[in-house]
Amino acid sequence: MGFVLFLMAALWGLGWVMKTPARVRLVMIGLLYVAVVLANLVLPEAAELRRATGGDVRPWLVLGGLAALVYAYMRIVGGLHKRNAPPEVAPSDQPGTFREAELNRYARHIVLREIGGVGQKKLKAAKVLVIGAGGLGSPALLYLAAAGVGTIGVIDDDLVDGSNLQRQIIHRDDTIDTPKVFSAQSAMMALNPFITVRPYQRRLTPEIAQELFADYDLILDGTDNFDTRYLVNRAAVATGKPLISAAITQWEGQISLYHPASGAPCFECLFPNRPAPGLAPACAEAGVISPLPGILGAMMALEAIKEITSAGTGLRGRLLIHDALYAETRSVRITRRADCVCCKDVTEQSAQSAPLQDSAV
Repeated sequence: MGFVLFLMAALWGLGWVMKTPARVRLVMIGLLYVAVVLANLVLPEAAELRRATGGDVRPWLVLGGLAALVYAYMRIVGGLHKRNAPPEVAPSDQPGTFREAELNRYARHIVLREIGGVGQKKLKAAKVLVIGAGGLGSPALLYLAAAGVGTIGVIDDDLVDGSNLQRQIIHRDDTIDTPKVFSAQSAMMALNPFITVRPYQRRLTPEIAQELFADYDLILDGTDNFDTRYLVNRAAVATGKPLISAAITQWEGQISLYHPASGAPCFECLFPNRPAPGLAPACAEAGVISPLPGILGAMMALEAIKEITSAGTGLRGRLLIHDALYAETRSVRITRRADCVCCKDVTEQSAQSAPLQDSAV
């Protein structure tokens, strides 16, 4: 019997030296134990193998029973400790920390002097709301997700249509007739599982706009009609949130950052009145070249990242105009209007006084 116990100990020690998992070592010892028990039950008393293993099965059964009791006791005690222990917080859930996979994912950001680790932490802590999951929203949402913006909201009440796929790159043929917000959420989470996406399948209305905006650091407007643009602008002004708004048609697009609280104009300072019918037709009427929303939507995401991380010079007080047909881009200065009905009562603050929180075509 002593020889068998020595053999069991040798198996455990050899497995430890070879870094064999404990479960595998226990299985090997268990198989040896079963073989010894069977030898003492089946073989004749005079058999050499039975005599070498003790010649009596009863001590082995007692030993096995004791081992089973000890194992059961350890499992029960371990379960109680686990149940009463405080929940462990995953590294990615701790403020300002990243998993190893995230550090690798955002490495090209972290080595940028203007962003670095501090800027990437700001992106992770930021909350950005995108209005519309269409042509402009599609690239903006994908790049915000890829950049590691921690919480991204998207609101749109539309369904994916086959005619969208010429330019709305976040959607796929197999998501036709799916709500755009859920199609977008699926694509964003497939791209970056380390972010949170909040889909709102509904139309933005005056009743919900301010309450919704209050929960975000930055608003991106990618809608295609002036009624919604004015609604978004007024809610952004009322809640003091910076607004990045873009628009496209045919071969041209424009983009700016509107934020009266930091001295920049609001959208209505620049467009106090709706254009006359026919002067600014929607893409469905006028058409649009497919890469154009990608260019302007990517610019929206870029300006959002700069706003969150304070990198470079943003588009406060400037309207950037891109003419894709003639490959020309220019910017013009824009200022607040003293008589603007939307933001005339907003008191200017320095850009540092209200920083972002660590923030359908």
